[in-house]
Amino acid sequence: MTLVSQAAPSARAGTSPAFLRKIVVDPWLFGIFALVTLSVLVFAALPIFVVMKQAVVTDRGFDLGVLVDTLSQSFVWTSFANTLMLGATSAIIATAAGFLLAFTATRTTMPGKTFVHGVALLPIISPPFVMALAVVILFGRSGLITRELLGIRNANVYGFHSLVLIQSLAFTPIAYLNIRGMLQSIDTALEDASASLGASRWTTFSRVTLPLVTPAILSSTLLVFVKSVEDFGNPMLIGGNYNTLAVEAYSQMVGYFNLQAGALLASLMLVPSMTAFLIHRYWVSKRSYVTVTGKPSAQTIRISGGVVVPLALGCYAIVFAILLFYLTVVYVSFTKLPGVNNTLTLDHYATVFTAGFQTLTNSLLLAGIATPVTAVAGMLIAYLLIRKAFPGSFLLRWATLLSFAAPGTILGIGYVSTFNAAPLLLTGTAFIVVAAMVVKNLQVGIEAGSNQLRQIDKSIEEASTILGASNTRTFFQVTLPLLKPALFTSLSYALTRSLTTLSAVIFLVSANWTLITVTILSQVETLKLGVAAAYCSILVFVVLAILAVMQLVLNSASKR
Repeated sequence: MTLVSQAAPSARAGTSPAFLRKIVVDPWLFGIFALVTLSVLVFAALPIFVVMKQAVVTDRGFDLGVLVDTLSQSFVWTSFANTLMLGATSAIIATAAGFLLAFTATRTTMPGKTFVHGVALLPIISPPFVMALAVVILFGRSGLITRELLGIRNANVYGFHSLVLIQSLAFTPIAYLNIRGMLQSIDTALEDASASLGASRWTTFSRVTLPLVTPAILSSTLLVFVKSVEDFGNPMLIGGNYNTLAVEAYSQMVGYFNLQAGALLASLMLVPSMTAFLIHRYWVSKRSYVTVTGKPSAQTIRISGGVVVPLALGCYAIVFAILLFYLTVVYVSFTKLPGVNNTLTLDHYATVFTAGFQTLTNSLLLAGIATPVTAVAGMLIAYLLIRKAFPGSFLLRWATLLSFAAPGTILGIGYVSTFNAAPLLLTGTAFIVVAAMVVKNLQVGIEAGSNQLRQIDKSIEEASTILGASNTRTFFQVTLPLLKPALFTSLSYALTRSLTTLSAVIFLVSANWTLITVTILSQVETLKLGVAAAYCSILVFVVLAILAVMQLVLNSASKR
């Protein structure tokens, strides 16, 4: 009876166009697709379109002369070239470091994997500019290392090289989590078969493992490149004369009150980001990466012995650099006046737990709402785009891509401009902050879910459908459990970025909904580094505790 009822709609729609047959076969799933697409268009594409309109339309309407005059300025192309150079360099280094960490953690017997994993996640659970502060404290003119330890005077820590160091370390966890999730999902029987046939470790790595993990490597490079392009805090604090598009756009808007030039510079950030996405999708669409076939398999550690030593040393070096920066922040949080009066004190923490406690609870509440919404929506959209391709899928694909590629500053300004009047009067509410968190982090879940889905054989889902399950039930009871590594990646990223986001929400906070990152920035601007460091230390501790609980839940679910 079930098979008959499943086949009936297809028979009725046999003479209909292909796009209508997809809707008739599963109208409920198409309804979900339509609702998701409409939401993404309203909360992701529309605000960006409003800002882009402000970039080319002045009070006198569309003015080509003003647009040409702005584009002819040298600072535009200098900042554009600086942004590309910084993004490409940081993406290559961060992806290489992330791959080293992920491969060593999943394929070797390296001691201390749990410790390395925990430390490797530290950079994404705090505002990025905190690492810039640590670099200044350690390597600046009065730095603890440059001046106090090495005796170097007039050390110049500002510029391209420091930015590359900070961004590479700050964004390495993105690549690490993305590549680690795919390595864990690859059936190691393929590598075992290669070894059984006499292939060396290098041959197995270069011809089996590396090609299978290529989507995650490309995806990670893309994500890091886009995050580098839109980064505002680090170039602002430590860039010096090396201006990027984000900093130049902010300077034009705030320093020179040139809204048209600022909006145009911010819009130019979309060019390298969108180009990176197009290259990535062209590359991935030409290849097949299916390894999950539904047959029983188990993950095994295959590499041991002397080859593990250099890999482990590389991981330990990355971990040491991260620990050095963050322990510096913790030290400053207990120091009365860093660099002047190094007496230990708890005053900064007392300030946080009295006057500043409300901002911490606000951040936890709103990020707690945004995180599951972001993760589940990311998996659902990945499923709809990879498996179903309903009519109009390109709108959903490009709207989500655009929201991720767009700098947080554009999204924040766009939200204020778009949702400041009826019928979408949301300014000042918690909803608009949650919406910004979800939209800004949604693409990471989509990328992780898409990479995972390309490895899952469609015959598993087809078997569920043949046995009578609807597509909706197949997604939640068959596909979603197979996406657990990608789901955990999405949950981890969404939680940490929601708690540490700044550029998108700084325009949206209100007296009732002030967030911890905005408070930290205000403390830094007033040179209260001790209080800012105390906020950061508490934030890192809270996020680490939540991630540890999530990891325990994932491990428990995997053993069932």
